[in-house]
Amino acid sequence: MQKSLYEPSWFLQNGLLMTLFNTFIASSNWEKTIPYGEPIYQEVIFTGAQEVPIYGWVAIPKNPKGTIVATYGIAGQLPNQWFLKLLGRKAYSLGYAVVLFDWRAHGKTAELSPTLTSDGLYEGEDFVRIASTAKTLGCPGKFWFVAYSLGGQLALWAGFAVTELFRGHHNLEITKDEVGGVAVICPSLDSARSLTYLQQHPTGKILEKAIAKQLKKIAWRLYEIHPQNFNQQAIEAANSIWEFDEYLVIDTLGFPSVEAYYKASNALQILPKLENSTLIIYACDDPLFDPAIIKDLQVACKENPHIDLLLTQHGGHVGYLSSRKCQKFFQDSDKWWAWNRILQWIEEQS
Repeated sequence: MQKSLYEPSWFLQNGLLMTLFNTFIASSNWEKTIPYGEPIYQEVIFTGAQEVPIYGWVAIPKNPKGTIVATYGIAGQLPNQWFLKLLGRKAYSLGYAVVLFDWRAHGKTAELSPTLTSDGLYEGEDFVRIASTAKTLGCPGKFWFVAYSLGGQLALWAGFAVTELFRGHHNLEITKDEVGGVAVICPSLDSARSLTYLQQHPTGKILEKAIAKQLKKIAWRLYEIHPQNFNQQAIEAANSIWEFDEYLVIDTLGFPSVEAYYKASNALQILPKLENSTLIIYACDDPLFDPAIIKDLQVACKENPHIDLLLTQHGGHVGYLSSRKCQKFFQDSDKWWAWNRILQWIEEQS
């Protein structure tokens, strides 16, 4: 575990303020903060676990030195995921092939399949199978699985899927050695504890309602595209994150309760089992997660030599905007501290 010297500007030394600032302010001018244009992406339909079609973008520079496979958080779709597109531009400028994808029930993947989310149980294998197909398109190893927020949980499960898939017979174009590892920002680790925390916290209740509203939009969009696969009454009743999983998700996955589902998809339990290099960037003031998780995260990472944990005092939820002093200290060309650390780490691992 490493102690980080990350430092935001004084007015962003509050997790909630950092999160809100990044969401509503930084998101509007991010393109002006970097000199890199958008790579020319090719649209590709991959095949994930359970033969589920996954929509993605692929960009390959001349003489690529590796490939980054990445996705976003709990809601959205590729065209509006500015933070993910920021990674794509920075990674491509460094010579990496970039694969960005809409994960299950999101964006154009939702148009291709009514399959709902599983919080990593199947999305982990999706990452690996996407990398396998990307290799056939000219994307070279090593492959790096990158994401943030709930997407970070999916990427951690991808690290676990690598170990599981290569133990037996598999239909993959890549080898285990071609997978470099996993790098995540503020990953969801324990949904049960964090949802309880949000529901009991005054500000957390507001954040939870906002996220639940986005999930409901996802459900209604799926219903519009695949009406035969969804029940209107169930969608109408899903007014919280817990209810979304209770009324729409767990039956399709075969779980008797939301508790059982969250226990099975809990990412803390797989951290000791990861065998590929893994970087976890996590903020102590993240307003979406129960602070009590931090101690368990530290213990799990300490017991696994493959994991580098960058635990910071500040950062909020997927914020990590650097102060000028911090940029100068790390010799960063821009304020996107977390992406800079991830790309630096990948370069060092390579």
